[in-house]
Amino acid sequence: MSIARGRLRPGVVLVWALLVVAVAFVATGLLPATDADALVGRTAPVLGFVVAITIVAELARDAAVFDVIAQQLGRWGRGRVLVLWGAVIVLAVLSTVFLSLDTTAVIVTPVVVLLAQSVGVSPLPFAFATVWLANTASLLLPVSNLTNLLASPTMGGNAVAFLALSWAPALAGILVPVVILTLAHRRTLFATFPTPPRHAPADRTLFLVSSIVLLVLLPLLALVPEVWIPATGAALVLLVLFAARRREALRLSLVPWQALGLAAALFVIVETAHARGLAELLGPLSAHGHGLGELLRVAGIGALAANGINNLPAYLVLEPIASGDPVALMALLIGVNLGPLVTPWASLATLLWHHRITALGVRIRWGGFMLWGLLAAVLTVAAAAVALALVHG
Repeated sequence: MSIARGRLRPGVVLVWALLVVAVAFVATGLLPATDADALVGRTAPVLGFVVAITIVAELARDAAVFDVIAQQLGRWGRGRVLVLWGAVIVLAVLSTVFLSLDTTAVIVTPVVVLLAQSVGVSPLPFAFATVWLANTASLLLPVSNLTNLLASPTMGGNAVAFLALSWAPALAGILVPVVILTLAHRRTLFATFPTPPRHAPADRTLFLVSSIVLLVLLPLLALVPEVWIPATGAALVLLVLFAARRREALRLSLVPWQALGLAAALFVIVETAHARGLAELLGPLSAHGHGLGELLRVAGIGALAANGINNLPAYLVLEPIASGDPVALMALLIGVNLGPLVTPWASLATLLWHHRITALGVRIRWGGFMLWGLLAAVLTVAAAAVALALVHG
């Protein structure tokens, strides 16, 4: 192995550094034992869900489920890019809502980019659609985003209670970016393309069983309060299936170790800061009431913090400003979920997305990405806050 290949990537070094700091906080008592125990009880089911749903998504991808879906979308388009565009939007939204934003960024992105390239259509609008919707469509259900899972207990602890608060701003979070992208890429989207041929999956049994597992799992994620339970069951079924039919697909990289380490370290570090007085310092930023101006302010603070330090730590730091008020907490989620469209580091999904599209030969200029992202973030966050105020203000 060459020296260059042996170097740790900067992201890996950062995660290890944060883990060392987190372990030191626990070991030295900076994070009191009672607070640490409470943190484990709150976050263990969340991280367990992340592991399980990532395994499900990765193995479903290996079984060609997403490839077959994309091919079928291409055939349904009947040579019209606008119809294909609508189908891709639906796929990205469903993937984000039920399988989380990282699934859309990591798995759906290469599928739709390759689909666009295979029919001779510019992949740029499709690539932008997946990264924007991975973030902005992640407000609807608790399972859509890690921040939602953390906030859900305050909002009733089940998908129905969460949906009662999220449906209106989530709808705005989907419609506004889609309208912007459709107008910006209208020349590409109002063209035609040759209908792609049908390709059968290599292992039909893997494909059929994986498809059935997904079809059963998706409604359970919206109906079962403890979402880690059905996700874990689905992951176990697929692990057993692949162990019997394609053992080489079972690899350690199925578990998102880096994302887990980053999330766990941030949980501990921010909880330590709160235990040492951060919540009191944030007192002046606390939400007061459900007026439009107040909800816009809270959402704006969340969006600014997400683009500055990443959406997960932004949520963890700012959670106390909602003061346990579900409506104010939804305004904060609007900011940290829908707002991180500007800086590359604002969302882990954006970094994962960029790695995937670069590997496919798609080049993105960060200057243009940030300018378009700024426009989309401002309009989307504002529209979602207005929708929340109209329904719950």
